[in-house]
Amino acid sequence: MRYQNHLLAIGLSICLACGLPAFSILSYGDILVPPHPLTAGEDGAQGPKGGVPGVSMTGGPAVAGGQTSGGPSSGQQPSAGNPAAQPADSAQNSWQEPQIAAEGAVLIDGGTGKVLYGKNADQQFYPASITKVMTALLVIERCSLDEWVTFSASATENLEAGAVSLDIQAGDRLTVEQCLHGLLMKSANEIGNGLAEHVAGSVSGFADLMNSRARELGCTNTNFVNPHGLNDAAHKTTPHDMALIMRAALQQEHFRRIDMTLAYDFPATQKSAARTITMGHKMMYPSDSRYYEGIVGGKTGYTSLAGNTLVTGVEKNGVQLIVVIMKSKQSHYTDTKALLDYGFANYETLMAR
Repeated sequence: MRYQNHLLAIGLSICLACGLPAFSILSYGDILVPPHPLTAGEDGAQGPKGGVPGVSMTGGPAVAGGQTSGGPSSGQQPSAGNPAAQPADSAQNSWQEPQIAAEGAVLIDGGTGKVLYGKNADQQFYPASITKVMTALLVIERCSLDEWVTFSASATENLEAGAVSLDIQAGDRLTVEQCLHGLLMKSANEIGNGLAEHVAGSVSGFADLMNSRARELGCTNTNFVNPHGLNDAAHKTTPHDMALIMRAALQQEHFRRIDMTLAYDFPATQKSAARTITMGHKMMYPSDSRYYEGIVGGKTGYTSLAGNTLVTGVEKNGVQLIVVIMKSKQSHYTDTKALLDYGFANYETLMAR
């Protein structure tokens, strides 16, 4: 400002010396004085106040076409000790995509279905027991929870060696609600078969319903052949398709309630006395180091072909995120946490891409 004042004083002196009227001098707004180089961009950006296109004015990285701007965050001034090309500071570290060890992964917004991160998200993998999310969804959509399911020999016998089971025998009867607890919490495979026969008359008929429902949900690369996910070369889906299935399941109140049960009193059957079963997803337990605040549902899976698989839904401050991990070698929990942290830290930026 002192430069402008000096110029005005000089102009007035000239006018008075020459006998000219003072109003003939140039107006203040007509005098163009370049800003001092050390005071330019005091609002966090070079150029006119209000910023320029492509530069973030809110302290986060600017985004264009899904890429960060590469410049300093708002409030930092380019200088000899802090050039614009300097690496991002700690305020931008959350923007860096996490390193995911699993072969397949996806992060989606549960509200819109928008993909926020993907690694081989549309590649087919063996899903293992996260298949049971689709089984539970179909059963809840088509059955009352108090219906009785009578198990057949075909449902309870000839399971893959080592397959998880609750020792249900032919002739055992359970309600649909009891079955769903055994399916989602214990991951009992014979219960998947029993529910499939109850709904569709056969496992193959139920698989047809699963594939039809998957297409309705927007799945494009899924082929289910059984209700439990045990090894079958033709039984495949993708991380993205599984996220869409989980999104639909989380919209069902009964699914969320049953899937978030940590301990359940399972009734006696012909071969076993009444017992307490527990949830297999470790991120649901507040006492576990892997616990994630806001979790609203999830399902684990493992077979020799699939490796570790995991699907997880979390809600915070009105935002729901869904993560699917496939073909993991025991990194499924750390990968899931990394993607959830990344999604919540950068949610607005990711949604705007």
